[in-house]
Amino acid sequence: MDRLQFYIDGAWVDPVTPSVLDVTNPATEESFARISLGSHADVDRAAHAARRAFAGYSQTSVEERLGYLHRIIEGFRANLPELGRMMTLEMGAPITFATERQATVALFHFEEAARVLASYRFEEPMGPGLIRREPIGVCGLITPWNWPLNQVASKVAPALATGCTVVLKPSEIAPLSAMRLAEIIHDAGVPPGVFNLVNGHGPVVGEAIASHPGIDMVSITGSTGAGIKVAKLAADSVKRVAQELGGKSANIILPDANLAAAVTEG
Repeated sequence: MDRLQFYIDGAWVDPVTPSVLDVTNPATEESFARISLGSHADVDRAAHAARRAFAGYSQTSVEERLGYLHRIIEGFRANLPELGRMMTLEMGAPITFATERQATVALFHFEEAARVLASYRFEEPMGPGLIRREPIGVCGLITPWNWPLNQVASKVAPALATGCTVVLKPSEIAPLSAMRLAEIIHDAGVPPGVFNLVNGHGPVVGEAIASHPGIDMVSITGSTGAGIKVAKLAADSVKRVAQELGGKSANIILPDANLAAAVTEG
C-alpha cells in the first residue's frame, strides 16, 4: 500500500523531494505500507495554502461551518470499520478496541464540536464594550501514534469549527488513519487549503511547523523533549502553543502482581 502524496490545498500532491518510509505493523513487525517524508519546502507549501484559505474561511458563517462538520461526521460514521482496521494495522490496537473505542471517540470530537458550535456566542456584551472571539489563524497540529485518529480529531475538529485553517503532521509511525480522514474532509466539500496534511519526522516537519512565520498556533501531543523544542522554535514568532507532553498514563506493575493478568487487562 503506497500513500506517497501529501494533502495540500485541496489536492493530493507529490513531495518536493522524494523520501520514502516503510510503515510497520507492530503485530507482525512487517512493512505493510509506504509513505513519503516531507521537508521544510512541503510545510511551506502547506502553510501558504492554509494562509490563503484563512482569509475566506475565517469569514464563513456558523451555518456554513456546521454544514462542513455534519458532512465530515456522516463520512466518518460510514467509514468507522475501515478506520478501525487502519489503526489496527498501523499501531496494533485490537480490532474491536480500535473500532469501538478509538475510532468512535475520534468521531465524538467532531460531534461535540458541532454541538458546541451551534450555540456558541462569538460576540457578547461586557459592560460598555463587546467581547469578540475570532479564529486565531493557521494552526499547526502535531499528533502521536498511540491514539492516532483521536488526537487528530481532538485538534482538527475545534479548529475547523472556529474558522481556523490547519497544517497537520500526524505520526509518521501511524499516519494512514489520518490520511483517510483527509479524504473524508475532502469529500465533505471543505474548501481547498483549509485542511492540509504533511507526513514526516518531527525534527524536520514538526520543527518546520513550529518555526514557520505563517503559522499562528501550534498544538502538540508528544514527548517532553519534542514539546520543549516546539516551544523554543515557536517563541521567535510569538505563536500560541498548546502542549500535552510525556507518558503520563503508565501501568505500574508491582513485584507481587499477577503479570499475566496485568498484561491481559492493560
